[in-house]
Amino acid sequence: MNRTSKSIVAISLFCLLFPLKGNAQEADNISTFILVRHAEKEDNSRDPDLSQEGYERAERLAKMLAEIDFDAVYSTPYIRTRETARPLAENNGLELSEYDPGSPDETVPEWRSLHRGDIVLISGHSNTTPAFANALLGREHFKETFDESDYGNLLIITITPVGEARLLHLRY
Repeated sequence: MNRTSKSIVAISLFCLLFPLKGNAQEADNISTFILVRHAEKEDNSRDPDLSQEGYERAERLAKMLAEIDFDAVYSTPYIRTRETARPLAENNGLELSEYDPGSPDETVPEWRSLHRGDIVLISGHSNTTPAFANALLGREHFKETFDESDYGNLLIITITPVGEARLLHLRY
């Protein structure tokens, strides 16, 4: 079984098993936020395109998550985050929504309210994705930013209607 297949199995198990703690109605209202750092970039300029490797990673992400019906896809205003999320958004017939990567404390409460029971992808950066994950979790799980050379983190955060949050940290 390759890494993509293993990840799909892990995501499926996580999504199926987590709701068993509550009733069926509560399970329908579980919010799922999937956070990724943008794929590999072309260079170190302020707003670079993805590299060929980055475009390939973005396509792998979209294929890996193809069986999931997303309700929203968010990206920062930068090319690299938009291009990472674009294949998945297109597969789901969704427009990319933009968010400010510098304001997790303002943005996350809005997302938690707006996306109750939804499945949402958030494409961010090595220095902001951990902060958004911490805000969604309601606790400081990530003490540091992601390494600048690491593009493979996939964070799945589920939140119950009563606010209990869980994290599954995968690689892709």
